[in-house]
Amino acid sequence: MRYTPIDSSLFKENRKNFMAQMRPKSLAVFNSNDVYPIGADSTIPFQQDRNIYYLSGVDQEESILVLFPDAPKEKHREILFLTETNEHIAVWEGEKLTKEKAYETSGVKTVYWLKDFQKVFQELMSQSETVYINTNEHYRANIETETREARFNKWLKETYPAHSVEKSNPILQRLRSVKHPLELEAMQEACNITKKGFKRILNFVKPGVWEYEIEAEFMHEFLRNRSRGFAYTPIVASGQNANVLHYIENKDQCKKDELILLDVGAEYANYASDMSRTIPVSGRFTKRQKEVYNKINQIKKEASKLLVPGTMWEEYHKEVGKMATAAFLELGVLDKADVQSEDPDWPAYKKYFMHGTSHNIGLDTHDYGLLYEPMKANQVYTVEPGIYLPDEGFGIRLEDDLVIQEKGEPFNLMRDIPIEADEIEDLMNQ
Repeated sequence: MRYTPIDSSLFKENRKNFMAQMRPKSLAVFNSNDVYPIGADSTIPFQQDRNIYYLSGVDQEESILVLFPDAPKEKHREILFLTETNEHIAVWEGEKLTKEKAYETSGVKTVYWLKDFQKVFQELMSQSETVYINTNEHYRANIETETREARFNKWLKETYPAHSVEKSNPILQRLRSVKHPLELEAMQEACNITKKGFKRILNFVKPGVWEYEIEAEFMHEFLRNRSRGFAYTPIVASGQNANVLHYIENKDQCKKDELILLDVGAEYANYASDMSRTIPVSGRFTKRQKEVYNKINQIKKEASKLLVPGTMWEEYHKEVGKMATAAFLELGVLDKADVQSEDPDWPAYKKYFMHGTSHNIGLDTHDYGLLYEPMKANQVYTVEPGIYLPDEGFGIRLEDDLVIQEKGEPFNLMRDIPIEADEIEDLMNQ
């Protein structure tokens, strides 16, 4: 991997915290992701399952992690199973993890080759009563492909039907949502790389440029700074394209006096950043564009102050909705009659600001986190108010990534990325 490896102390602590919440005489199993085929001999570039990475730091296909804190043999309390590397693999694909390198990466002392898995696993299952399986229960998940983990879970339940089955996911949702200082360092680096990309395109954008050219400039800067690329499919939406919330074609030419909504973020060491900015193609906002822009920026600043320990996610969004309603009344896109007759389940402001204001971010752009629990220190949330005005030909969204603090306002990982309208204009006209 091109990123600087994260210190194994992170993964040791993550495993310790996970195992502290397991039942007596239980073990947990985590599989790497598949390498997904496209056609012929082509595959999608590999990305690791976030949970096995979170618990081991292993960023390699065909890997299995087993945690068994009550194992009779001390060496079997943490085990990695890896594909055995050899000279042929080293020549054609590059050397895979050796046992020594796997220990250095993960802190797991016991490493077996994958060919020994079933024999060792049978021994472990005979000594346990409960098995924790890894499932994806994120509130936005929509999975149609049978994953490697799903196939393994099916095999496990058929082969060992007498064992009780528990889910790892509720434990991981809670643990992964609160970030370790080493995780925050990786996320800060992802945001720093995003900043470099944004500053690059401020000097590049002008009337006549194409959206995909802007995407290419970001990718250039991301790759040259040891990122794998975008943390998610980027949005480069000029003019009316900004009013399509998930516009990803990035195919049109940017015209004079239009705005470009940018929703992009670099990944680093599997950690995501998520930034939205809106900039003028011509280097200057019109009077109306700046008026609307500044209102959205004001909402973002006020909403950010609510990200403190104890805040409930659902109540937070209601408060941001009140801010948006007040701002939209001042902008003249809503009137009092709209608000007085609004549906409480779909308030009037939702006509122009349809999405949520914040989500957890970390190893996934929409990261794990139990949204029915109060916010906690060291959780990281986006703040991304927006307004979408097809009748005026533009949409605006502004977004930063913020770390909740024990006391005071959250810490902005994107504090150095220009966001004030005047600063953006100055940078674009240097």
